Amino acid sequence: MKVKECMCNDVCCVNSQTSVYDVAKLMNDNHVGSIPVCDTNNQICGIVTDRDIILRSIVCDKNIKETPVSDIMTCNVCTCSEDDDMEKAERKMSQNQIRRLPVCDSNNQVVGILTLGNLAQNCNEIGQQDVNKTIENICNCNENAKNAE
Repeated sequence: MKVKECMCNDVCCVNSQTSVYDVAKLMNDNHVGSIPVCDTNNQICGIVTDRDIILRSIVCDKNIKETPVSDIMTCNVCTCSEDDDMEKAERKMSQNQIRRLPVCDSNNQVVGILTLGNLAQNCNEIGQQDVNKTIENICNCNENAKNAE
């Protein structure tokens, strides 16, 4: 199964100067837990999660209406291609312990996102055992998850 058959292709993105407040509002309005950040060429340059908003802005007492998302986003974003096999995408999610994997085209532009929910929804096609192992590795906080095959 290919990533494009499993991913959510209705994904909102923001630019790096969008305020943390506006990103949080966008997450709330769209019922999502992460939003890719794109540069002026619409290429992915970061990602921000609901957890980033809490730990990197609110807890640090930043003014969320004035702080740009670039101040709190993760810059080294792990991505996959829409034409990748699901096994490859699951391996990236497992090894990097990430719950949401942006999907990019050949120009590094976001075309979708692959989430744990997508894996669960497609577990019959992907394989229940593979999905279970991926989720176990993602949720495992010890070093064994980083070395998962």
